[in-house]
Amino acid sequence: MTAKTPLDPILPTPLVADESIQLVDARNRPCGSAPRALMRRFQFWHRATYVVILNRQGEICVQRRTLIKEVFPGGLDLAAGGVVGAGEAVHVAARRELAEELGICGVPLSHAGEFRYDRGGNHIFGSLYLVEYDGPLTLQVEEVADTFWCSLEEALALEEITPDTRQAVDELIASGWLETGR
Repeated sequence: MTAKTPLDPILPTPLVADESIQLVDARNRPCGSAPRALMRRFQFWHRATYVVILNRQGEICVQRRTLIKEVFPGGLDLAAGGVVGAGEAVHVAARRELAEELGICGVPLSHAGEFRYDRGGNHIFGSLYLVEYDGPLTLQVEEVADTFWCSLEEALALEEITPDTRQAVDELIASGWLETGR
């Protein structure tokens, strides 16, 4: 079965990294690990990080996912991040993902909460972070096709936003970490 999106009628085969993922139960308690492919196949609960990047003008960094991403290929992410490796601390995973995807290193991260995402076969406990950054970006070619900056309102109005990063930003707005209409 070939996945389809409005961007391309036939997508390339997804790239599934060969890494061990921290598994958790439905209450976010660690309960082992599994290779990423098995975590996806059996839809295990796991942890992931969501790092929303804002510049000094209050614009959000939006990423276009590559077409070889295993989940939401070609979609628009409102946050950098990814799954937490087996035995990896969540804040360490957030820093690692930020460096891997966008080349952002050495900036302070603000932990902004947690949320639960349980849709479409994805069972995630998400950790939310905010970072202010105005420097250059170095895109990870396997994961990030493009980036652009826009206001939060413009970002929320975009088509093709990945549902998990949309929920992450909605959680940040609801908890007062982000404001619309700035």
